[in-house]
Amino acid sequence: MPLFVVATPIGNLGDLTGRAREVLAACDGVVAEDTRHSGQLLKHLGLKKPFYSLPAFDEAARAGAILQRLLAGESLALVTDAGTPAVSDPGSLLVRRAVEAGVPVVPVPGASAAIAAVSVSGFVEGRFHFAGFLPRKVSHREEMLRELSPLRAQLVFYESPQRLRETLLQLQEALGDRPALVARELTKLHEELARGLLSQLAKQFAGEVRGEIVIVVSGAQEAPEDPAALEAEVRRRLASGERPREIAEALGGAHSKRDVYQLALKLRR
Repeated sequence: MPLFVVATPIGNLGDLTGRAREVLAACDGVVAEDTRHSGQLLKHLGLKKPFYSLPAFDEAARAGAILQRLLAGESLALVTDAGTPAVSDPGSLLVRRAVEAGVPVVPVPGASAAIAAVSVSGFVEGRFHFAGFLPRKVSHREEMLRELSPLRAQLVFYESPQRLRETLLQLQEALGDRPALVARELTKLHEELARGLLSQLAKQFAGEVRGEIVIVVSGAQEAPEDPAALEAEVRRRLASGERPREIAEALGGAHSKRDVYQLALKLRR
């Protein structure tokens, strides 16, 4: 014990933190999504460690044996092919079982493609919602997009290069033709940040695409104020005996108090 959740480079080997190097050097073994891929990282660092494979397709079957090693006192580092484990990558089940068994789980933070893309999006929304990979089943995908559509926060998706254009078109259909960012091959030699409306980006990436993809879509805009509805509400309140100042106070949370007050004075006259 413990289980260290170690973020690895998303492209540039310089993404790896000094603390991550120290943990990988000190741990008893490494739990990896792909031992061949992670083996190259450890070779670059000049390290040799026992590897325990934890691929996404077999995580449930293999997590138990790894948990037993932790309970026996071994310290293990959980890594994924790129970025932070257990975030749209294998590892979440092992982390959950370790927590349930009382094994200390220690984060060793570092590179994250989602955070990197949001940091350069330039969208006005300070918040973001990480959706990861959209469901493959059409009905589940449509249901998720309906839930995400009204959020006034940046929406962050991962996608494969083969499905990029199709996904951009589906996002346009479900969310409207919003401004978006396609971040491709972040921190790698051929890094690309493409900006535009979803429809424009779908045309731009209509051909062959390669690399790891993050899509950031701007959030839903606040519905425009309906002057007719506001006037009707002010008339109703005047008819019930409320004074203009009282109406301005009552409606000031959703409207400009000054504008409501001026409108009430005008309608009362």
